[in-house]
Amino acid sequence: MAADGDAHGQSIPDPTLRLDDQLEEIAAQLRELATAKDRLQGLLEAVLAISREMDLPAVLHRIVTTAMDLVGARYGALGVLNESGEELAQFITAGLTEPERADLAGIDFPHGRGVLGHLIHHPEPLRVDEIPSHPASVGFPPGHPHIRTLLGVAISVRGTIYGDLYLSERHDGRPFDHDDEDIVIALAGAAGIAIENVRLFEQVRDSAEHFQRLLLPTLPDLRPFTAAAVYRPALTPAHLGGDWYDALWLPDNACAVVIGDVVGHDIRAAAAMAQTRNMLRALLFDRFTPPSSVLTQLDRTLNAITDLPVTTACLARIEPAEDGWTLHWSSAGHPPPLLVTPDRHTEYLHGEPGLPLAVDITQYRPDHTRPVPAGATVLFFTDGLVEHRDHSIDQGLAELAELAAEQARLPLDDFVRYLADHRPSDGHDDLALLALRTPRD
Repeated sequence: MAADGDAHGQSIPDPTLRLDDQLEEIAAQLRELATAKDRLQGLLEAVLAISREMDLPAVLHRIVTTAMDLVGARYGALGVLNESGEELAQFITAGLTEPERADLAGIDFPHGRGVLGHLIHHPEPLRVDEIPSHPASVGFPPGHPHIRTLLGVAISVRGTIYGDLYLSERHDGRPFDHDDEDIVIALAGAAGIAIENVRLFEQVRDSAEHFQRLLLPTLPDLRPFTAAAVYRPALTPAHLGGDWYDALWLPDNACAVVIGDVVGHDIRAAAAMAQTRNMLRALLFDRFTPPSSVLTQLDRTLNAITDLPVTTACLARIEPAEDGWTLHWSSAGHPPPLLVTPDRHTEYLHGEPGLPLAVDITQYRPDHTRPVPAGATVLFFTDGLVEHRDHSIDQGLAELAELAAEQARLPLDDFVRYLADHRPSDGHDDLALLALRTPRD
């Protein structure tokens, strides 16, 4: 009688083996669930990372690298379609090594023929295990890395195909599978929203900057002086600032210069800036008094007729003297002007700054004077030129003085643009600067 059989001699399944199979199946399912959870978490983190970018080139590059990470691809690219939607106008790549990039030097980016063109004209998800065997394949240009596999997904913005996301060569050597396709399709949907958000942000930012520039004056003819000014918005979204400048020739044969900064970054700050500048112009033409008196009257007038936010300003008059020119100025809590002499010596014109406007209209405002030699430059600026979150204001001022000394002999328009382009600040605030240069003997 067989020990492992029934009465008819048949074998009895070992329950231990059957349990092991079930446990292994359960373990495999758990591993799949864990992998799916990790991928979902990675997708959510990727969507958040993409949505934080506010620069279109950065967004496009982040989409490519994120897709590569999600499916373990060695190479990735995003082709942006031209206006007709018939071919690629831009091609962003990632994953190429420096030698691979060197091998492709001088070769134009693909414009949408071959397998890439197939996805343009048939924007359904595309998985290819052997690119050379695909009916649409036309081969690769010289120097192109050897690739076999491709996963392509279209990216839509408001229902219109914006471009195509291409991935190639999984690190594990396997072809792309259905799960890869699903997660890249999900990413492409989020990418379309991110691209649209950035485009809308750029429109708002451009409109805000245009509005801000409309409020600022075009400098008049100030001969015998030369003058140049620059305004730059902050790098933050839809930023409206209160930085402003002005210069004008006064009836008493003096040139007036003012620079100011209204606290705030919204439409109210921009409107207050326009009100302050216009009121100050009227007072300058009516009162040939020291700058401190003009600022005092400006503060009182604005306090009486409007709700002015706290504002810093520096008002100066420059007029002829026996041996050159004399600068008279008064500051309402504003950074000091920077004097750059013809021999590139720099000096901040420090003096008692006084209170900002809209703080206390009863407080005394001091005046200061300083001789200015022929051929010297006086730079007026707002704190957005020198403020940086990671270092002190003194360091920013020192860096500005060094830059100004190095570039002091540039034409004045080039001089102010250079300082704005190479500013010591971190760009979190808008900035304005105005330079006035006295005539040479």
